[in-house]
Amino acid sequence: MAKKKPSVNKNPAEKATSSITTKPSAPAVVDAFLLQLKHPMIDVVKGLRKVILSADKEIGEEIKWNAPTFFYTGKMKPSDPKKYERYLVVFNFSKKDSIRLVFPSGAPLNDTSGLLEGDYTDGRRLAAFQSMADVKKWEKTMLALIKKWVKSLEK
Repeated sequence: MAKKKPSVNKNPAEKATSSITTKPSAPAVVDAFLLQLKHPMIDVVKGLRKVILSADKEIGEEIKWNAPTFFYTGKMKPSDPKKYERYLVVFNFSKKDSIRLVFPSGAPLNDTSGLLEGDYTDGRRLAAFQSMADVKKWEKTMLALIKKWVKSLEK
């Protein structure tokens, strides 16, 4: 009796161009993390979280790199996972007098507002917030940048 041949994708380009989605958002996990977070600027963290999530309905959140991390949950073309193209913003709690947001591949955003700082070879950019007044000051700029970024993703 002949063995059945495994099915073969007749069009290799089809696989490379198909859209993929990511895991679902985990807001309950982020809520639990923030309840345990011992940082003097928790109000700034909560304010920034709200702004980031309001930028697009397809932004999800999780705890990655020991901090709240925001990513695009919609369909995208396959890409190198080491480039973190799906990841939009990661919190950094290393300083007690400010909250830093890391935009892992934010260099292409061409921000001229002064919000994003740094010129790192890996393409990341940073934004620092010292108060809720800073969150309010930069809210519209941050929303515009995140919306622009989501729109530019290869979907």
